[in-house]
Amino acid sequence: MPAGRRDLVGERARTVAPGDVVTYFVVRSPGTRPPDVASVRKVTQNTEPIAIRERTVDGFTREFLRELNFGQGVDLSRASVNDQYLALARTVRHYLMVRWLETLRRQYELQAKSVAYLSAEFLLGRQLDNALLASGLQDVVEEGLGNLGIDLATLRDAEVEPGLGNGGLGRLAACFVDSLATMNVPCIGYGIRYEYGIFRQTFVDGWQVEKPDNWLALGSPWEFPHPEAAVTVSFGGHTETYDDEGTERTRWVPGWSVLGVPYNYMVPGFENGRVNTLRLWSAQATRAFDLEIFNAGDYAEAVRAQTFAENISKVLYPEDSTPQGKELRLQQQYFFVACSLANFLEEVLPEDFDLRRLPERIIFQLNDTHPVIAIPELMRILVDERKWNWDDAWAVIQKVFAYTCHTLLPEALEVWSADLLGRLLPRHLEIIYRINEEFLDGVRERYPDDELRVRRMSIIAEHPERSVRMAFLATVAGTKVNGVAALHSQLLADKVLHDFSEYFPEKFTNVTNGITPRRFVRLANPGLSGLITGAIGDGWVTDLERLKELEPLADDAEFRRLFREIKTNNKHRLVDVLRERDGIELDPDTMLDVMVKRLHEYKRQTLKLLHVVSLYERITSGVLDIDKVTPRTFAFGAKAAPGYRMAKQIIGLINAVGRTINEDPAVKGRLSIAFPANYNVTLAETLIPAADLSEQISLAGKEASGTGNMKFALNGALTIGTDDGANVEIRQLVGDDHFFLFGLTEPEVADVVDAGYHPTSYYESNKTLRHALDLIASGKFSGGDRHVFEPVVANLLQEDRFLVLADFQAYLDAQDRVDAAYADTDAWTRSAVLNVARSGFFSSDRSMRDYIDRIWHTPPIDPNA
Repeated sequence: MPAGRRDLVGERARTVAPGDVVTYFVVRSPGTRPPDVASVRKVTQNTEPIAIRERTVDGFTREFLRELNFGQGVDLSRASVNDQYLALARTVRHYLMVRWLETLRRQYELQAKSVAYLSAEFLLGRQLDNALLASGLQDVVEEGLGNLGIDLATLRDAEVEPGLGNGGLGRLAACFVDSLATMNVPCIGYGIRYEYGIFRQTFVDGWQVEKPDNWLALGSPWEFPHPEAAVTVSFGGHTETYDDEGTERTRWVPGWSVLGVPYNYMVPGFENGRVNTLRLWSAQATRAFDLEIFNAGDYAEAVRAQTFAENISKVLYPEDSTPQGKELRLQQQYFFVACSLANFLEEVLPEDFDLRRLPERIIFQLNDTHPVIAIPELMRILVDERKWNWDDAWAVIQKVFAYTCHTLLPEALEVWSADLLGRLLPRHLEIIYRINEEFLDGVRERYPDDELRVRRMSIIAEHPERSVRMAFLATVAGTKVNGVAALHSQLLADKVLHDFSEYFPEKFTNVTNGITPRRFVRLANPGLSGLITGAIGDGWVTDLERLKELEPLADDAEFRRLFREIKTNNKHRLVDVLRERDGIELDPDTMLDVMVKRLHEYKRQTLKLLHVVSLYERITSGVLDIDKVTPRTFAFGAKAAPGYRMAKQIIGLINAVGRTINEDPAVKGRLSIAFPANYNVTLAETLIPAADLSEQISLAGKEASGTGNMKFALNGALTIGTDDGANVEIRQLVGDDHFFLFGLTEPEVADVVDAGYHPTSYYESNKTLRHALDLIASGKFSGGDRHVFEPVVANLLQEDRFLVLADFQAYLDAQDRVDAAYADTDAWTRSAVLNVARSGFFSSDRSMRDYIDRIWHTPPIDPNA
């Protein structure tokens, strides 16, 4: 190849040296229309670089060094760890890119029905290991780097986890898109490319302090920016009516606009050649810089528009306790769905596509209420821009949206003030009013003389202020509404959206959540993964129900021994990670009792803490013989929303109790607390495989599903939990003998609340509880200052919305059963093996099959078609 020619890979050109092997791709923004399908096929077929096509160690080494030299501009002798990591990431992505482009080409050619997964969060975790697993390059890369004197583990540690999610909602979305790619189902995920994640949690004197999560600071090699495909998104302004050849129509005259710039991520399936796309949007100003103002000396004003626009995608979930925060959050939601709809309609679909056939081509899955504003946006596009009549547009709308509800808490169902919506999206508010008006006409027709029902079902709430109930809008417009666990879906239909489930019984269904076994077993727990594969073969990675084949091995002494050895090794791995990451010293010879989840009162971290304090109080007061106490390390991981004062108080108390217990020689070797800051996917992949006991203790009827509970069970931890969320299904599958159930059931909770709950009565009647609370109130954990944690104690004694005190004794009794079970090592191991063997149901692959069968009707594409 002559020198000076240019190689287009991912739209990044580099000069090619004489003798280089060159690949030419027809590269367009993934998700956009190629100019000619036949020409794309001709150009892209069989065009991998030889080094990539061969998949040899020497081939990989040449590609890695080339990327290091030409991509990073350094040679190996001067390359930093970050240089090496970026070169490795880009080399590995080259192996996936040909598959990605081929997937896009085939998808456009086949025009098969796709899933558009709209989610405000995608908590991806680190990408390198997942890409190595999907491409089957692990051994090649490890050997190739080793030959160069580079440790793959060091480069793994250099990767920064993308700050694109907060917790279960975002991790679920990431699991789902992984499964769809693995199952050969066309899917594009749509979300926001947050410049900063929600925040990086640090502790100062035990109190949570939020720091910016600048995850992009050292570069993000897994993303592909496409500024040429930017979408204009408008806000504000007013609407006006006009005559269109005898038809009165409405147009929106916006007040200001921003640009949405797409960044694409590859979502590879597991060793199947399919690579789907995750498209994230970044906000930029339409006029970022005013040179005239700058030259006049007003430098801040010159970039004001840029700053204002970029705030939209600056931070995940801006603090919304202020009017400005609420407005910014609504801007975020509309911004990413407007970009996503425009992208799909204008770029993904063929130019001559008849939008009346849209339900044949796409289903937009609304992951919670955050993307629900997409419904009036698509109505606006069809009615105002495409000039359809209302009824035709509404008929399409009701077939292309489906809604997943992730909560049972009324305060978590988003409600936007009509005033805010009217100022920010005036046309959308008008459309919502009309949707509501026509819907209520139908309600009145079916239920005449029941105006109370009409008011209850109205999308528009009138008190305490006029507002829009987004969950109601999603339910009215969506083709299906699903909960995320059997109990949750039942309560959703029976209580939260009861009027709607009576009105639309055919809309309501259940899809129990799941997790990807690729990341949370195969990658996170290589020891257990190897043991499973050695026992039943490797097909379980994509068919998790095959874990049932492990059941007979629960009675095999040698298998149990190997299982215990792996758990011990995982604990030692965690010890090393926490020592290096947080300076925390862990005793691997203790039971590891783990509670990791977002800090919220309904999840009841306070109940876990009261158990710890009661143990400590009884040991130090002589009530308990320390030699009879099972040695335990209590591990917490949790972030509190910045404005959630009580949650931050609870974090402060956990750390204060931990500091006291960890420094007290009276309980050394028996009790200790570890609370590493900034719990994330990366830490979860080390912590969860090491856990012995999984704490899933939310108040029955409050947790929608949970997915941490599934990860722990699949990695051989036993669960102590209430009958809440997916705990119900876990217990049913693993068996009562291998699950520590306690607490009030959901109907019993309702009875207690209806009868008038008095937490002080439990305090007064239970000596153990009283002593634990009194110890906290005494200032024991706050240097003698009784006022520091008074809000937590007062909240429990005066309000206790989530019945912590009511469930306290039942929880202690269950913990006694845990101690007795753990004392029999062989029996405990047998139960742990059976937890793994019986949890195959909780694969996100199964969840996707349920969505496909019950909601989406998007069959997989034959990879040989």
